[in-house]
Amino acid sequence: MTSRNEYVRWFEELGADDVSQVGGKNASLGEMLQNLKEKGIRVPDGFATTADAYYAALNERPEVKQKIESLLSDYGNRRKSVNTVAKSIQKLINEAELPKSVAAAVTESYRQLCKRYNSDNVAVAVRSSATAEDLPEASFAGQQESFLNIRGEEQLLKACSRCYASLFTARAISYRSEKGFDHLKVALSIGVQKMVRSDIASAGVMFTIDPETGFPNVVVINASWGLGDSVVQGLVNPDEYSVFKPLVHNEDLAPIIGKTKGDKRTKIVYSSRRGQPTRSVSTPVDERQSFALNDQEILTLARWARVIEDHYGKPMDIEWAKDGEQNEIFIVQARPETVQSQKEGATLKSYRLKERGERLLTGLSVGEAIASGPVQVIRSASEMDRFEDGSILVTEMTDPDWVPIMKRSLGIVTDLGGRTSHAAIVSRELGIAAVVGTERATQELEDAQEVTISCAEGDEGYVYEGSLDYEVSDVSLESIPETRTQVMMNISSPTAAFRWWRLPAKGIGLARMEFIINNVIRIHPMALVRFDTLERKTVRQHINKLTAGYEDKTEYFVDHLAQGIGRIAASQHPNPVIVRMSDFKTNEYASLIGGKEFEPAEENPMLGFRGASRYYSERYKDGFALECKAIHRVRESMGLDNVIVMIPFCRTPDEADRVLHILAENGLERGTNGLLVYVMAEIPSNILLAEDFCDYFDGFSIGSNDLTQLVLGVDRDSAELAYLFDEQHAAVRKSIANLIEAAHKKNCKVGLCGQAPTDHPEFAAFLVRSNIDSISVNPDSVLPVTEEVAKAEEAD
Repeated sequence: MTSRNEYVRWFEELGADDVSQVGGKNASLGEMLQNLKEKGIRVPDGFATTADAYYAALNERPEVKQKIESLLSDYGNRRKSVNTVAKSIQKLINEAELPKSVAAAVTESYRQLCKRYNSDNVAVAVRSSATAEDLPEASFAGQQESFLNIRGEEQLLKACSRCYASLFTARAISYRSEKGFDHLKVALSIGVQKMVRSDIASAGVMFTIDPETGFPNVVVINASWGLGDSVVQGLVNPDEYSVFKPLVHNEDLAPIIGKTKGDKRTKIVYSSRRGQPTRSVSTPVDERQSFALNDQEILTLARWARVIEDHYGKPMDIEWAKDGEQNEIFIVQARPETVQSQKEGATLKSYRLKERGERLLTGLSVGEAIASGPVQVIRSASEMDRFEDGSILVTEMTDPDWVPIMKRSLGIVTDLGGRTSHAAIVSRELGIAAVVGTERATQELEDAQEVTISCAEGDEGYVYEGSLDYEVSDVSLESIPETRTQVMMNISSPTAAFRWWRLPAKGIGLARMEFIINNVIRIHPMALVRFDTLERKTVRQHINKLTAGYEDKTEYFVDHLAQGIGRIAASQHPNPVIVRMSDFKTNEYASLIGGKEFEPAEENPMLGFRGASRYYSERYKDGFALECKAIHRVRESMGLDNVIVMIPFCRTPDEADRVLHILAENGLERGTNGLLVYVMAEIPSNILLAEDFCDYFDGFSIGSNDLTQLVLGVDRDSAELAYLFDEQHAAVRKSIANLIEAAHKKNCKVGLCGQAPTDHPEFAAFLVRSNIDSISVNPDSVLPVTEEVAKAEEAD
């Protein structure tokens, strides 16, 4: 008979080589305790039962083992359903007491754990860990049960039996059969770990890779109040934080590039009821309206995530918890990420909607796919039998019991859950589109209703009315030619920036600040600066609602703008990212919340109060100061000094001088800390006085649309004159060639951002012959334009 100490191993005795005895989850805890404690990473103490203990639990009860084998045989031969077999096996295991040898080893170790923490009955988390779990090619995560706030020997032994029984749930049996694992050769280890009092603090999950796009340079953290099961099980819409990983160890920086507040409606806390160790309660309003972690805690977790990833040498999926009594954070699980890290990088699958419909719901996008089909609302597991193959599954949330119908669905929409919820994890593994955390899908959508779900538009996923047309393309990333002319990307949406990280672009030639202001911030900056003077009550109410949680309303603008720019800059770091300062026309500014009180009515906004002229004007310079503050935060606080500032619609060298002074007054002095300042070349004066403009700027970016309209005197929006609008016209080409020649004489760079090189390959060839430094196009044009540029360079 095996000795008792071989049935139990303390975490500090375990390492990565012990997976066969204690499973990946428990081996990983031991690995971290042994190797990462000295690096400041805290892991709660505990012990694990071994595979030998599991086999003893089977073999020392031969009558139980024989019945299990018989039932599994019935399932394999299709004599009984998986649900019938699962229920019968679990009942057998739960009703049979653990062998005395195993029970004694567990209770003895529990007593020692209590002594370590000076407690008579220390609360523990009891988690199962299959010995084939958390291997990169076979994710068993979530297949077995966990039990929290377990106290005393009696409760512990019952929890251990329930863990063993959870190896034979219907979902676990089905999963092993599908993956080809022998049911009785996958042993189960039980981890018994000191509870972290996150019931009075917060907990969650983090990935060391973007779980949707595979972007490797970010840590994505989900957080909610209470025990972490609310996040893992998808019971809440949690907070989400993104941290730029390459700069996280520089403690002088705070590279938090994203913070989104979840509603966190409920939380799981300890319960005093016998037999019910935890319960779900409504989250207090003040907690719902605040972030579950402060910035320093976010950065601490991100730094730990990188240490853990570096130690294992692979992307990781990590669970963490904050102890509300000790005010300290702990790592409670770490396993390899099993979806994005396993994808081949040679091709990039791209989805694009070809038409638009009415947007019904918004949530978090999972993956990057699009799917259309009829809705089927399934509100509980008891209704799963009526699910029809090829439908869009709509439900409140999912757990592992739902996997069989998830596999048969075209896509998934849930009311609750974040990126680390069960629905999100399984959807990624299955490669199907999912929009999670919509809050009201089960109320808004009806059976048989045709919808399209789109995860191809960034972090937000959308549910559209009707079956919309879309296209799917596979882009090969192999054999891409190198070019001396830099091919860059134009990006508007921060949420879409990570989608394109695999493209061989040399940076971002145009990041449009207006998109962030219009779609994320939505408030005119002067309405925040002069909030107390706003005349309309409804406007003040709207702004109060959007800026809830910000004592200084201008900080709402700066915070959101900095995070949006930071995310774009991080996606291409260390390659240059050229950020154009705001270039709304007055009519566009007026459409922002509160904007009408600050914008003049103009007959021709295209040639009016726009671009550089606004930045030093008393009418707007306080708003421009907020734009500058956001850029300064991105470069100096986040550390993303690859950001280049670009000034649009700068009419004269005198105006350039005035703008540079305003930039410097707001902490953005050209040349300081390597700051480069570019100017848009879109006005004839920029061409005619190019050498003078070079005295004020480090480079030019040709805005081909505005330049064409002003060189030819053609309104680019006029249908009547559309036949005259030609970016390839000799006058436009000559202007571009003259600019490049003049700028290069004074060592200034010149790029072009526009559609012309995509639509007209011969125009790209002209730019190459003119020795342009860079061409910036939309992401889906990067590869074809790179091919054309390579051909032109070879022919030149």
